[in-house]
Amino acid sequence: MQRRDFVKKVGAGGLALSVGLTGTVRAKSDAEFKWKMVTTWPKNFPGLGTGANRLAELIGEMSGGRIQVKVYGATELVPALEVFDAVSRGTAEMGHGAAYYWKGKSEAAQFFSTVPFGLTAQEINGWLYYGGGLELWQELYGQFGLIPAPAGNSGVQMGGWFNKEIKSVENLKGLKMRIPGLGGEVLTRAGGTAVNLPGGELFTALQSGLIDATEWVGPYNDLAFGLYKAAKYYYYPGWHEPGTCLEAMINKKAFEALPKDLQSIVLNACKVVNQDMLAEFTARNPSALQDLVKKHGVELRRFPDDVIKKLKQLSDEVVAEIGQKDELSKKVYASYAKFLQQCREYSGVSELAYLIARDRT
Repeated sequence: MQRRDFVKKVGAGGLALSVGLTGTVRAKSDAEFKWKMVTTWPKNFPGLGTGANRLAELIGEMSGGRIQVKVYGATELVPALEVFDAVSRGTAEMGHGAAYYWKGKSEAAQFFSTVPFGLTAQEINGWLYYGGGLELWQELYGQFGLIPAPAGNSGVQMGGWFNKEIKSVENLKGLKMRIPGLGGEVLTRAGGTAVNLPGGELFTALQSGLIDATEWVGPYNDLAFGLYKAAKYYYYPGWHEPGTCLEAMINKKAFEALPKDLQSIVLNACKVVNQDMLAEFTARNPSALQDLVKKHGVELRRFPDDVIKKLKQLSDEVVAEIGQKDELSKKVYASYAKFLQQCREYSGVSELAYLIARDRT
């Protein structure tokens, strides 16, 4: 009788009891949470926008409906490039974007999205999860009341869409190109003009001549945006974004208000989406590229060797300088550079060696 009375009292207090295999009685909260997620992507945009949708769905499913997340595309609740501030101040509990958009908050943020000639998707996951990168990211975002988590990756991107051929380094001078992050700094140093525009504005800007070129993601996303209608030449490789990590940012107060099991669900849902998005891009990009070339007549071009060499030189200079901006930047840069060197040494006898053996023999 006393045990039944205890269960009734606990239930009335908003707690549910579960019994494990050992017979231990555990309590968990039945409280429900309604969250908003704001994104830098157009609503339901393939890959990026749908990845944010999938994250919200997973959190709902894994929590049994105890957390319900409503997704807002760019401009639905806040403009695309105001997502960071919106989550920081609590307008939304979550955001989905890419850390290089927030270099105005901290230059070091860019290391957690992508670095020109830097880590690939698999390598950046290794650095973040097992190389100390995530702890540094948490230290940085913690200053703004945020908790970051990897939540997607687009893999090696394309070099971009151009309305004129790039035959030499001279062709980069005076070029107005939409290119964010460290890649934009490199282009500026090469004599071009870097423009930062949200994805939803790219087609119009390119078609109208406001910009001469733009990078976006890769064949899957670029086909969906119809960028082949606004530019003739499609260049590779994507030197500026070798493995772009997308992020979930979580308002720290909202996260800490969750019981421990729901905190774990949110973070593990991010891990699932992080892996799933990369798998989707890997599957979709090859056929999308075939459509662009064979169906739409896109001219696929490789950047000349001298252009790549110059961009690499400038990239090394820019990244090293950014890495000395402040004490936290120094810590992030040192960690990233050490991990990158280790990956270079290992990839020579692993992935790179295998791909050469598979594709060139």
